[in-house]
Amino acid sequence: MTEPLLFIPGMMCDVRLFEHQVEHFSQERNVMIACATRGERIEEIASTILMESPHKFALAGLSMGGIIAMEILRRAPERVTRICLMDTNPLAETPQSAAAYEPMIVGIKSGRMMDMIRGFLKPEFLAPGPGRMAVLARMQEMAESLGPEVFMRQIRALQRRRDQQAVLRKCRVPALVMCGAHDGLTPPKRHEFMAELIPYAKLSIVETAGHVPTLEAPEVVNGLLTEWLSQPFVLRD
Repeated sequence: MTEPLLFIPGMMCDVRLFEHQVEHFSQERNVMIACATRGERIEEIASTILMESPHKFALAGLSMGGIIAMEILRRAPERVTRICLMDTNPLAETPQSAAAYEPMIVGIKSGRMMDMIRGFLKPEFLAPGPGRMAVLARMQEMAESLGPEVFMRQIRALQRRRDQQAVLRKCRVPALVMCGAHDGLTPPKRHEFMAELIPYAKLSIVETAGHVPTLEAPEVVNGLLTEWLSQPFVLRD
């Protein structure tokens, strides 16, 4: 039986982040987009998603969605048939990096949410080329529709997130670690490190993408996901 596929969007993103993947994979399986906007801790968001998800599912998360996916793997490894982590980070915030979010909170409270969004996701975090500004505009549309309250909750969740290195070392399901070659926010070297933590993980660098490969290079991403979904459930030790 083909397992359902659950995508988790990144910060201030919704179903539009995976629109190309939904269109492609919904022809062959049940495809769901999780809601990552409820809760001020990654643990709360993960618990809510688990309550609303099938008993077993393939799991893919991008950016903050990948952080939530790792927490789901920590909480319910028996329910995750395979995992794909895209342009994300398994490490906890340091006190210094957590404090760096505070000016964003101040800016949001003062009514400058979109300025904060533009400062957070910069053009240079995406692949160069004519499609860059269209992807940025799509990201800003999603952020504006979700609003300032969601933005503040997600920032608080990221500030308090736990280190997931031990979870990745224990992973025993087919794993794909994917990153855009031009990702300046969570760069490829971070993903090389992640792939080394996970037994038998495959690392794929998307040469024509930056931090948002699902929108920047959808056909490449769909091909990599298809290969990942076709892997056998059981991995040999």
